Amino acid sequence: MFTHKELDLDRLEDVLILACNKNEDLSIADELIKKDFIEIIDELDNQVRELIKLQNPTKKFSKEELKIAVEEFFEKIERATYGVWAFYPWKQTMVRLLPEEDFIAVRTVRNKYKITKEEQDRLSTKKIGIIGLSVGQSVAISLAMERLFGELRIADFDTLELGNMNRLRTSVLNLGLPKVTLVKREIAEIDPFMKVTVFSEGITEENMGSFFSDGGKLDLLIEECDNLSIKIESRRLAKSLEVPVIMDTSDRGMVDIERFDIEPSRPIFHGMLTGFGREIDLVDKAKESYLDMLMTILDFPKISKRGKESLSEIGKTISNWPQLGTSVIMGGAMCAHYARKILLGETVVSGRNYIDLDHFFTSSNES
Repeated sequence: MFTHKELDLDRLEDVLILACNKNEDLSIADELIKKDFIEIIDELDNQVRELIKLQNPTKKFSKEELKIAVEEFFEKIERATYGVWAFYPWKQTMVRLLPEEDFIAVRTVRNKYKITKEEQDRLSTKKIGIIGLSVGQSVAISLAMERLFGELRIADFDTLELGNMNRLRTSVLNLGLPKVTLVKREIAEIDPFMKVTVFSEGITEENMGSFFSDGGKLDLLIEECDNLSIKIESRRLAKSLEVPVIMDTSDRGMVDIERFDIEPSRPIFHGMLTGFGREIDLVDKAKESYLDMLMTILDFPKISKRGKESLSEIGKTISNWPQLGTSVIMGGAMCAHYARKILLGETVVSGRNYIDLDHFFTSSNES
């Protein structure tokens, strides 16, 4: 916790949560509120209205009744010491919020009963890792919106470029910002109480063990990186630790699931790379057979027609594999959907399936 002397706004990078029922925190909040350049947002009464409705689901409040109910609420609880202030240094903004337990209850109320209270509590203990933050950004935000984790570990070494913004939902004000910072901030603005751990150098041979195990073993890996060696090594480690893996490729709605948690001897990539040798040798093989291995993993014959055409243009008229925003957003939602089911112990089998939107509402199957 910061003291008056320790609080250095220029060095503060993460959201700062100040509890109104703690004198030291409230003193810091008062100090921040007095600063002319900080915007103050206090919608606490509206949040309390939502809390009251949540706690009284059978009662239909009139506007006046709800107003009185809020007044009565603060007759029992002192407003000045209820809730928290959340300070967002990158926005220079202070927001008044409900205390954590009430905040979570109100924010997730529309999850019920598609996600029960018991399931929501169970999910709050889970640790999820995401490698790669293009599709991974959409996955991370979807996971956060439904509050499907207790800790999210995100890894990417890259910064936001203009060419990323056909598929990453963000602002031009964030150009040049590390993608991990972008995602962590966006989650904090959705829910400042969620834990996000950042690996800003991406995943390397040196830090992969920490990514999987520091602070407790991952319950699930979502792999969305472009590096073939990391794809292979992260699966080998996931397999050894019995951690399930989900991948989306943003082409034809393909979702790939490997249940190493219930099939610890299952070959990585469903055995698609067995023709290239033993799993232990695949990283070395990737150096000489990169394209062949990548096309095998992607299952080239099943790539969409335009995907194949785009691949033939890499190095000629384009430099990277194309991804559309609609496909990335859809992939993020699908990964989060199956993540929830796996983490709750529902039946999800290993395999690969295509949810290809071009096969619906059309007179042809051109894709």
